[in-house]
Amino acid sequence: DWYDVVDLVGGNRIGVAVGDVVGHGLAAAGVMGQLRSALSAASRVAAGPGEALNLLGRYAHVVDGAEAATAVTTFIDFDAHTITYSSAGHPPPALVHADGRVQFLDRATDPPLDARPEPFPRPQASATYGEGATLVLYTDGLIERRHEDIDTGLSRLADSLGRHRTEDPERLADSVLLELLPPGGATDDTALVIVRL
Repeated sequence: DWYDVVDLVGGNRIGVAVGDVVGHGLAAAGVMGQLRSALSAASRVAAGPGEALNLLGRYAHVVDGAEAATAVTTFIDFDAHTITYSSAGHPPPALVHADGRVQFLDRATDPPLDARPEPFPRPQASATYGEGATLVLYTDGLIERRHEDIDTGLSRLADSLGRHRTEDPERLADSVLLELLPPGGATDDTALVIVRL
């Protein structure tokens, strides 16, 4: 699992992304490093997150071991108070509003990075936010459990985020990890990125 935060060209904007590759060990880490670097570069030149993931998908097609890799990327515009996002087979980011409402950014979801033999434009969507909102990106290790519907994990995440939303980002991350990771330890890698907007 990996994450990245990059400054975007033009305006008061950043890109925030997380991703997940299949497998463990040195080979998987090598694939992860290549995809992370490629998405970082693509985000700096792409018109939006959909185009950035489209470029990354084309690159993933020639990287051995990138099959079934997932990623989600968000472009945050702090002046316009908007988040534009796109997902390649990845769980949806959570936008926690100041009033405690949790909105999953799931209107621009597409298959994993190397799922199509030919490049195809990826969708993107936008959401607005107000003061005091928080953006949360994560990998599947945080919410998925064997023999459990993914919606159960998403509900558990939304509940935890809503109750702890006023904590500073580091304490919020600690609270969410403590509540969502299994007591005996996680069986999958977990990445969690929290951005106070």
